[in-house]
Amino acid sequence: MTGGTSGIGKQTALALLHEGYTVYELSRRETGVEGLRHIVADITKEDTVKAAIDQVMAAEGHIDVLVNNAGFGISGAIEFTATEDAKRLFDANFFGMVNLNRHVIPVMREAGSGRIVNLSSVAAPIPIPFQAYYSATKAAVNAYTMALANELRPYGVSVCAVQPGDIKTGFTAAREKVIVGDDIYGGRIERSVHRMEHDEQTGMDPAVAGKFIARVAMKKTVKPLYTIGGSYQLFVILSRILPCRFLNWLIGLLYARS
Repeated sequence: MTGGTSGIGKQTALALLHEGYTVYELSRRETGVEGLRHIVADITKEDTVKAAIDQVMAAEGHIDVLVNNAGFGISGAIEFTATEDAKRLFDANFFGMVNLNRHVIPVMREAGSGRIVNLSSVAAPIPIPFQAYYSATKAAVNAYTMALANELRPYGVSVCAVQPGDIKTGFTAAREKVIVGDDIYGGRIERSVHRMEHDEQTGMDPAVAGKFIARVAMKKTVKPLYTIGGSYQLFVILSRILPCRFLNWLIGLLYARS
């Protein structure tokens, strides 16, 4: 799995370890977590990803489950967010996942079995103003996941995405904030991000989320998308049935009020 040294990723990895899995985790950090087999790799660089997968295959000969968890967030007004920063976000949150999957899919397809779990977010079906690019990366994860699931179904490889809501992790502190233009936007950027960060830091214990993801990874069969938490499941259902105009008005009321 990727991003297994902290937050949801660490808790997912430990939950799988508890269930008897041998867990390899990839991250850029030099030091891993006790009990997990740590490989230093940058998921945005395909050569390091290939080397990591080759290392796992040399040691184990098979890969049963892949959890794509690594990523980060940025916030700010679209107008004032550099395109280069948006591309860097997509490189980590979307194309990093793509890099892992490209090298793991052949292994699973040839084995005739395997499970790929991609980490998405409730921010995919409920796009959050001033975090538009983060929402866009996760919406891309959902679309990719559903397409890939149909491509791989005949080969015994199942694919799904899990959408967490607000989780209390270091993700909040690591978010890259662009506050340029907040005066032009009447302080709405800062208020929106403050609301989001408050919700995150009073949110779900990452251990609960990790156990949920681990259970999904171990299911015999999966549906394409899962949402963690009853209230967030309700929000996602509402996002499907409410008229887009009304849904976007509600989102704006929560996160983009003047």
